[in-house]
Amino acid sequence: MVYTEIKEKNGRKYYYRAISKREGKGVGKKRIYLGVDLNKSILSEKEANADKELMLLSTLLTSEEKKEIDRIKKEYLEIPKETRENRYESFISLFTYDSTNIEGNTLTLRETSQLLFEGVTPRKSLREINEVVNHKTAFDYILKTKKDISKEFIFKLHELVINNTLKDELKSQIGKYRTLQVYIRGVDWLPPKPEEVPKEMGSLLSWYAKNKKNINPLVLSAYFHSAFETIHPFVDGNGRVGRLLMNFILHRNKLPMINIPNRKKHIYYLALESSQTKGDLRPFVKFLFDLLKEEKVSF
Repeated sequence: MVYTEIKEKNGRKYYYRAISKREGKGVGKKRIYLGVDLNKSILSEKEANADKELMLLSTLLTSEEKKEIDRIKKEYLEIPKETRENRYESFISLFTYDSTNIEGNTLTLRETSQLLFEGVTPRKSLREINEVVNHKTAFDYILKTKKDISKEFIFKLHELVINNTLKDELKSQIGKYRTLQVYIRGVDWLPPKPEEVPKEMGSLLSWYAKNKKNINPLVLSAYFHSAFETIHPFVDGNGRVGRLLMNFILHRNKLPMINIPNRKKHIYYLALESSQTKGDLRPFVKFLFDLLKEEKVSF
């Protein structure tokens, strides 16, 4: 059931669109904030848009998948802190290797691990070496920060990921939304024009702020990552930053982080494309769900 809730505070009316759904023996509810003191016309439009979002996002996981995610979270939180810390080097080596390899970096997994934790520099280009070192620096940042996702947070992450990797003529693009048109290999659509990026990212960040407590964290991370990659807000580093943000959302919600293997790059891109061109997020959610189950096996 979908309905509108009105809450009054200090003489003002705050509108929320909510959906109630039976979950096990109880009833769960998800809400989307619509606005304050809305007139009938604007309220109707916002209700229609919210309904599409609520109905879509609330059906992307089966009840069994939701239960499995809860089980994974419970088991993950029961792992001793020392064990999770011991797993750190293994995961960050693999995550950095795969995330940079997806973008064309040629360091092997062994070279990546030795560079990050033994100080052994491989005979590769300085750009590739910096990409790997930067990725770990950015990963450590999302582990330690107390901040939540915001424009400033994303800019900082981009600075860390891209440091000393861009050509001189592009260095002015570091840590800010792009001012150039970008193109994505292998797709037949264009990301938004540069002048549209701030508005598109503003809408995504507003959506995240309003819905981060109402949507299953796996769906939240999938939606955010898909939307972020569609906008492609930077001249370079969008994939790496996007996957870091995806894992930040999972980590913030006390779920294990996910590594997308380079060997599954084709499946990853197809699942993303389904959400970007067909509006169907389910394949990408299922892809991440399966990876989450694989992470469970490793701890």
